[in-house]
Amino acid sequence: MLEDLKLQVMNVAKQAQREGMCKHKSGNFSARDEETGLVVITPTSVDREDLVVPDMVVMDLDANVVENQTGLRPTSESLMHLKIYQTRPDVKAIAHTHSQFATTFAILEKPIPAVVYELANLNCSKARIPVAPYGRPGTPALADSVVDPVKEADVFLLQGHGSVAVDESNIDEAYLKVCYIEELAELYYHALTANGGKEPKSFPPEELQSWEYPKEIKFPNK
Repeated sequence: MLEDLKLQVMNVAKQAQREGMCKHKSGNFSARDEETGLVVITPTSVDREDLVVPDMVVMDLDANVVENQTGLRPTSESLMHLKIYQTRPDVKAIAHTHSQFATTFAILEKPIPAVVYELANLNCSKARIPVAPYGRPGTPALADSVVDPVKEADVFLLQGHGSVAVDESNIDEAYLKVCYIEELAELYYHALTANGGKEPKSFPPEELQSWEYPKEIKFPNK
C-alpha cells in the first residue's frame, strides 16, 4: 500500500538523521496521499538507518492504523501530524525535527523574525516563525497547540521541543523548509550574539509579501 510514498518518507527520514537534523531516534515525518487521504508516517523509536520500506506505517485521519506490515507502532506524535492535515487540507507532507538552533529558540519560546529575506519562501504571514504553546508530546494537547501556528505559517517551533514544517507538494519540500528553519535560527542566534543581545533589524510582512518574479526576464515564444 502506497509503496512509493513510503519510500519517499523513509528516504527523507534517513537523510535527516545523516545531516544531524534528528538525533537519537528523534523527530518524525509523514506524507498524505491525495487520492485516498491516507497518511504514511514514520514508526516510533527506530534508528533511521535501520528503516526499510515495510516499516512505514499507514494511518487514516481518525488515527486508525490501516497498515503496519512489520508490526511497528506509528510515531507517538501522530496526533500532531493528523491535526495539521485536518487543519490544512492543502498540506501534503510534514517534517518535524529537533535541530539544535531551532530547538534553542523553542526552549526560549522566542519566535524567529525575518532577519533575512528568505523567510518570504516559507509562507509566514506575520514575517516570523511562530512558536506553538507547550503541549506534552504524544497528547491531544500537543496536537491542538499547532492549530494556530500552522494557520499562520508553513513553519513553526514547538515550545521546548523542536521545529515543524509543512508543504503542499511533497516530503522533500517539507524537509527543505525545516532545514531553512535551522539555518534561519542559526543566523538569528549569531546576529543576536554579535549585536550584544539586541534585536537585529528584520523585514516587515508587507515587504516579504511584495516579492514577485522579475518581469524584466523574458522567455522565448511568450
